[in-house]
Amino acid sequence: VQLVEDPARAEVVLEVLHEHRDRTVVASTSVGQVREFQLRLQFDYMIRTASGELLVPKVELRLARDMNYTETAALAKEQEAANLYGAMHSDAIAQVMRRLAAVKLRS
Repeated sequence: VQLVEDPARAEVVLEVLHEHRDRTVVASTSVGQVREFQLRLQFDYMIRTASGELLVPKVELRLARDMNYTETAALAKEQEAANLYGAMHSDAIAQVMRRLAAVKLRS
């Protein structure tokens, strides 16, 4: 895989349609203190040729990780969340790269 700046010169174009992160409370105490979050990454893309021919229709990639939380370690938990998002991004990139490797170009 080689990155080119001009899409017209590319064999295939990865078009990112949507990317979004969010965090949802999945467990809390009886007094409302958060005990667990779910971190989610949404990444939608499609793969086409430079001329616009669709090679892979819209793919909706969804990743999630659960994270325990305690207010006494809030700064450490923010760093943990950043690490988990980084791991999800790495997973998403690996999946996209496998899909790109499997794309068959028509001659």
